[in-house]
Amino acid sequence: MSGRRYYIETWGCQMNFHDSEKLAGALVREGYVPARSREEADVILFNTCAIREKAQEKVFSELGQLRGLKARKPGLVIGVCGCVAQQEGERIFSRAPHVDLVVGPRASGSVVRWVRQLQRADTAPGHRVDLAYREDSVRFPFEAIKREGLHRRKAFVTIIEGCNHRCTFCVVPRTRGREVCRDMEEVLAEVRHLVARGVCEIEYLGQTVNAYRDAHGRTLADLLRATAGIEGVERIRFTTSHPAQMTERLMDAMAAARPKLCPYLHLPVQSGADRVLRAMRRGYDRDGYLRKVEALRARIPELSLGTDIIVGFPGETEQDFRETLSLLDAVEYDMVYAFVFSARPGTPAAAMEDPTPPAEKLARLHRLQAHQRAIQERRNQRWIGREVEVLVEGPSRRDPREWSGRTPENRVVNFPGPSEPGALERLRVTEASAHALRAVRLSGTRESGAA
Repeated sequence: MSGRRYYIETWGCQMNFHDSEKLAGALVREGYVPARSREEADVILFNTCAIREKAQEKVFSELGQLRGLKARKPGLVIGVCGCVAQQEGERIFSRAPHVDLVVGPRASGSVVRWVRQLQRADTAPGHRVDLAYREDSVRFPFEAIKREGLHRRKAFVTIIEGCNHRCTFCVVPRTRGREVCRDMEEVLAEVRHLVARGVCEIEYLGQTVNAYRDAHGRTLADLLRATAGIEGVERIRFTTSHPAQMTERLMDAMAAARPKLCPYLHLPVQSGADRVLRAMRRGYDRDGYLRKVEALRARIPELSLGTDIIVGFPGETEQDFRETLSLLDAVEYDMVYAFVFSARPGTPAAAMEDPTPPAEKLARLHRLQAHQRAIQERRNQRWIGREVEVLVEGPSRRDPREWSGRTPENRVVNFPGPSEPGALERLRVTEASAHALRAVRLSGTRESGAA
């Protein structure tokens, strides 16, 4: 099988991206090498996201483009992995009959076995489906992960998978299953392995990462304190948190893990209206959320906050929407991911009465984005003149003559090149917009490259 090539495309969140690193690692262990394009590949895997309808339909659009390639290369194996695979199952074959394999995110460890079977000369053609809720992804041997980032200085580490919440709009409990956590000692062994390879920034991942609790009762609070004690770890992040699990003990651990813990937290609120939060079944109210924000900033005054907001949830009134706008003013987020409500199959929200016209929902989204843009621009202006350290990600997407990196607060900073991915650059901020800062170098790189 040596010399066969694989090609993986990924949609969705950091966990999907990290799952693709695991899929790549499993294929490499089997003797595959990366392909530069779909046309070169012997195996094409789409690792998918089902959180919104638009993301799901994008997958089927891309699958349609593979029909001709499959006709020209009958031995090509095409697989759909991830959340769309789990949600749609065998229905994928009716929409894209040239797909060979459908594997859910909790059964990803079986992909290589199915690919091997499909490519055997004595195997009858046909479709393969594996939607079992196993622990393949969260228990994947970390030494085999093929880290695919632009540089080897940052790494994702899964600590928990699945979700026990039952938010009425969300498909994650159905696509990812119930929570399963890794042992803390195993997580720390992975971190030490990464540090030995030159990684300096660790980002812990989970659908509800702050629900982490291993079999010995150790929580994310314990993990953060232990990680901060590992020599070579310079930056620690975790995502995504649920407000219900943002406990006082975790907040204390976050403060204790400073300065290694990056002063940025993504804390999805979804709505600023109590009536909508109850309909979403979020498990907290507006005042409770704001009290947690206040407690966090009391411990970490420089903390930057990001959030998710759903606009136009079924039954959201104009007054409900205005309460969300007022929450933006109360918190002053540094980053907001806002989307119009997307009904997902099988969720309670999909069956709720929804009288608001789509055009009105879109207008609200635009109003919210403009409102938040003004907040971000004002907050970013305060950074002009400050010195910052960025972990360089690569050339800027807008101007290849410039390079781009992130501060510990997760702010994007563009600066004149040259530099290199993975470098830690000391910069002075000279300009600010709503979405990024611009800066000039203060000195050479402090550290760069990977082991």
